[in-house]
Amino acid sequence: MVVEDDDAIRFVLRTNLEEEGYEVVECVTGEQALVLQQDFTPDVLLVDLRLPGIQGMDLVRSVRATSNVPIIIVTAQIDSQDVIAGLGAGADDYVTKPFVAKELMARIATQLRRVGTEDNSSETRVITCGPIALHEETAEAFRSGTPLSISRIEFFVLHELISAKGRVLSRDYLLRNVWGYKNAGDGRIVDNLIYRLRSKIEDDSSKPNLLLTVRGFGYRMKEPE
Repeated sequence: MVVEDDDAIRFVLRTNLEEEGYEVVECVTGEQALVLQQDFTPDVLLVDLRLPGIQGMDLVRSVRATSNVPIIIVTAQIDSQDVIAGLGAGADDYVTKPFVAKELMARIATQLRRVGTEDNSSETRVITCGPIALHEETAEAFRSGTPLSISRIEFFVLHELISAKGRVLSRDYLLRNVWGYKNAGDGRIVDNLIYRLRSKIEDDSSKPNLLLTVRGFGYRMKEPE
């Protein structure tokens, strides 16, 4: 689903997506997207932040409240705090305008592979770090037995960190292995997601004991003593 009010950009997006074999549903407004999302249940949403009526950020929040569908922001706001706010609202990734078609298609493919990994996993396995437990077969997360409300992308980042068994993972590593970036990407995506995760898994997110920052290197999960 493409949610974009600029006719020319929407045409380019649709053309490139259809060339890759995707079926495309176009929406000009956030209101239209909320209605059509219920009818078409898209596999991926591409959302512009600057929309008439309901803004893109509010659309992301509304969709994320009821669905874990991958959401990619397509925006011209490269240096804007709107990008960070959009990611905080629940978007999984963003691409700036003017975009490179191959890069956007690669980002979409990565998100779809992540969904496939989540949906098709048949091996029952639980990985843990202190009170945090991840159930791989159901993509569920628990803290001391209580379910955590986390997004798909948060689950995969947490999975990478716990699987590293205390090793430090750089922002670039996470961007490559979770988001599928081939080259160095925007570390703000990682930082913003870590901030959200801490608010969900730590007793006090301002004084983390589990998800630690290793200044100048990246992040790691620490088993509590």
